[in-house]
Amino acid sequence: MNINPVFPQSLYNLLDFELYVLILIFYFLSYLFYKFFLQNVSVERHNSLKNHFKNLIRQICVLSILFALYTLASTYSGESLLLKKATPYLASLTFFSGAYVFVRNLRLFVLQYLFLGSMRAGVPSLLVNIFSLLLSAVLVFWSLSKLFGIDLTPILATSAAFSIVLGLALQDTLGNLFAGISLQVDKTFEIDDWIEVQNGAIKITGKVQELSWRSTVLIGLTDELITLPNKLVSSCQVSNFSLEKGPIIRAHVFRLNFDADFIKAKDVIETAISQISDVRGIPGPLAYIQDINESWVAVKALYFIDDFGKQFVIGGKVFERVSTALKANGFELAHQIVRYEGSLS
Repeated sequence: MNINPVFPQSLYNLLDFELYVLILIFYFLSYLFYKFFLQNVSVERHNSLKNHFKNLIRQICVLSILFALYTLASTYSGESLLLKKATPYLASLTFFSGAYVFVRNLRLFVLQYLFLGSMRAGVPSLLVNIFSLLLSAVLVFWSLSKLFGIDLTPILATSAAFSIVLGLALQDTLGNLFAGISLQVDKTFEIDDWIEVQNGAIKITGKVQELSWRSTVLIGLTDELITLPNKLVSSCQVSNFSLEKGPIIRAHVFRLNFDADFIKAKDVIETAISQISDVRGIPGPLAYIQDINESWVAVKALYFIDDFGKQFVIGGKVFERVSTALKANGFELAHQIVRYEGSLS
């Protein structure tokens, strides 16, 4: 690798006030995009974006300090040997700090753009990380070649063999990576969606928390953390219970004595369920006769909810409210009647 001895001059030519102002303009454009287009995102997403902006402000402050020090050092380098020696190091630190802020700024802009299509949910870090990695790689190769005069031909000549070895070593990781990308391209699910992954006879249910390079992370019904490889998720049947797919329907069966007034019982059940705040009013609850035998009549109640994760809590409220209402209106839940004919010998 041949290093161009005049590379500091090309670096000095790049570090001017206009480039610093351009980085600040990118930041303000990102902030204006947030203010004008992303006011309808959830509170959680607002907090996430605000944290991104706070971190970016800190990085811009660091860049500003380095740029100021570099400017002073380059201005008075002729008067001090120490400043003359320090100037190349300050120039390098300023350049890499500016490149880092530039990548983080564009990453934030892409993140906000993706939020436009998913305001209710979040944006998986996988897509944003891939963009950041590609942009960083482009900047590194450009810097080595154009600014620091490093000949990349020997590196590129050996990259093919290195890529083969690396690909074989990272087969599973790359498989999970591309599986994760396909899940996002197909929009099988989004952050905060409740999904059920069926792998043979095993069903895994949880709310999507994150989609990373290697895995899909779910939070189960009892708040346990479930990590599934992306390859597994992409090869299994996935049921999505998100609200955009329609309200979630749940059911309870109430067995009443055979001689009960079933028309009145259905009205009592529907009214009792409709009074629960977690149950949707539109479409409203529906009760109908499901089964009749010599012991009871089974009345099935259907109702609709918005939060899949609260289905068991809501189900408990439904059973308690309906049981109380039936008892208050003179209905009793039936018990199994067993008849024996003949005699036992």
